[in-house]
Amino acid sequence: MADFKRSRNESSDEFIEKIVFINRVAKVVKGGRRFSFSAIVVVGDGKGKIGYGLGKANMVPEAIRKGVEKARKDMSSVSLTDISIPHQVIGCYGAGKVLLKPASAGTGVIAGGPVRAVLEAVGVHNILTKCLGSHNPHNMVKATLNGLKSLRSAQKIAGMRGKSVEEIQA
Repeated sequence: MADFKRSRNESSDEFIEKIVFINRVAKVVKGGRRFSFSAIVVVGDGKGKIGYGLGKANMVPEAIRKGVEKARKDMSSVSLTDISIPHQVIGCYGAGKVLLKPASAGTGVIAGGPVRAVLEAVGVHNILTKCLGSHNPHNMVKATLNGLKSLRSAQKIAGMRGKSVEEIQA
């Protein structure tokens, strides 16, 4: 039983946590302004699992902690190849759209801000991206996750069609 607890703690340490955006919100009250913070956090294992969380609190570290907790509960798997993503896709959420294109080895992650944080956390090493529409960090993160979740590998498509991978690629 002790081995199980140790392995669980070790697995929690291998997650990649990226803080995407921290926003300060002011509420005006009779005595002055009350400040609170919201933090967008992305958590991934670097091998194809990714989660997103939004934490709100009166202090920044508490908001980040809440965001990380929500992101770990929200984890889902993504289809990846050895060096990039299987195919081109456009992820949409609200007015935000993100174009994700596979790239050859050695290209690196060509992405800005929120999209870069998501792709580094999920474990993509070579990709080209372009933000279309809104540049709001909330929408960019959700659009990127939407695009990544809609990716399908050649094996998955072959299985759905009842054919082999060679027949599809020919």
